[in-house]
Amino acid sequence: MKRVLFLLLCFPLFANAQLLGLGSNIVKVNLSSLALKNYSFSFERKISKRVSLVLGYRTEPKGSPPFQSQFENIINSSDINFSRFEIGNTAWTPEVRFYLGKGNMRGFYVAPYMRFASFDVTSPVRYSTTVSGTLYTKDADFSGKITSTNGGLMIGTQHRLFKVLVIDIWIIGGHYGSSKGDLNFAATTPLTPQEQSALKQNLDKIDAKPFKFTNTVYADGSGAKITSDGPWAGIRGAGINIGFHF
Repeated sequence: MKRVLFLLLCFPLFANAQLLGLGSNIVKVNLSSLALKNYSFSFERKISKRVSLVLGYRTEPKGSPPFQSQFENIINSSDINFSRFEIGNTAWTPEVRFYLGKGNMRGFYVAPYMRFASFDVTSPVRYSTTVSGTLYTKDADFSGKITSTNGGLMIGTQHRLFKVLVIDIWIIGGHYGSSKGDLNFAATTPLTPQEQSALKQNLDKIDAKPFKFTNTVYADGSGAKITSDGPWAGIRGAGINIGFHF
């Protein structure tokens, strides 16, 4: 009975595939993102002559930011140890493509899209402590997730290279939305009142506008927490994708 129900549910998909015929799907890899250790893949499915649906997936292993100097300028804080700062991310990007030329997933297109991203962050924040009259600087490693939800628009062009190969060029696009997240620091040994005060002072000085950072240093010395909230924007473009058409 379960198999019968499964076949009945899948029948519209099979029927649609027959109507569209062969060549209604493309799987692609983004070659330009590989230089940044960013692995990006997508699947495109034609639903009519001039319209297709695309689902993209991107992942970047956690490590130093690829453009660290620009990242430092955005946060603009001498109390963050950027030499140990790490970030990684994953993102899902569904989009609808409208082909304006010949269609059939070829030619110039306009693509409204959504992007749902998650960023794995470790941000070491410096603070000072005095031991036996000697001043020491330590790092409080704040780790956690920041998520963002965005909507955007991209333009590009796609062409066949051979019978089953295609090249998809993202010309330019951009997205805007919101973000939020929590970063936590768990002290290996309880923070002294002096250490709590020093850490709190440095956290209060972090300025990353337009993001809003709020922080809490726990009175029991167990650690601290940073909450991030604010707008999120990004550019999507200058991408070269190679795909297999089937």
